[in-house]
Amino acid sequence: MKYGYARVSTVHQDLEAQIQTLEKESCDTIYSEKFTGTKADRPKFKELLSILESGDTLVVTKLDRFARSTVDAIQTVRELFEKGVKVHVLNMGLIEDTPTGRLVFNVMSAFAEFERDMIVERTQEGKAIAKQRADFREGRPKKFNKKQIQHALGLLDKHSYTQVEKMTGISKSTLIRAKKKKESEE
Repeated sequence: MKYGYARVSTVHQDLEAQIQTLEKESCDTIYSEKFTGTKADRPKFKELLSILESGDTLVVTKLDRFARSTVDAIQTVRELFEKGVKVHVLNMGLIEDTPTGRLVFNVMSAFAEFERDMIVERTQEGKAIAKQRADFREGRPKKFNKKQIQHALGLLDKHSYTQVEKMTGISKSTLIRAKKKKESEE
């Protein structure tokens, strides 16, 4: 059988493009999962690995969807080859269980990990530079300014949280948090 595996690193990313690509490759079954960052815990991938048998093919769209590190990639491919499973990384081709095939795979895995590491490094450098600016604020920008919050808190004297939320667009949880903060400052 031909099995596909799709993975995204964050809940905001979309699996659809990978799944469509795997469907075009005529995968009989497609496993997919969303998880955050560099976590190694991939329950669907582990489940897939446990059912693969000799003669099966594992298809992934890109090498970075397959493994999070060079060591992980090499170990997983070795285990799959020992079971007689073929590995097809669509942007690389079918990985051959030959000395040359394993060498090419190992080198490409190392480059994929290097690329990931460089992206992390550049992101951290950019953030460090941004933090040096006086106007830097980490996290999401505030949706409402102090004046808007104060106005909404004033409305709570005569209206319920739900009514104030409907009138101002400021959520009940934000109003409760702002009210607690105001009370603690008094």
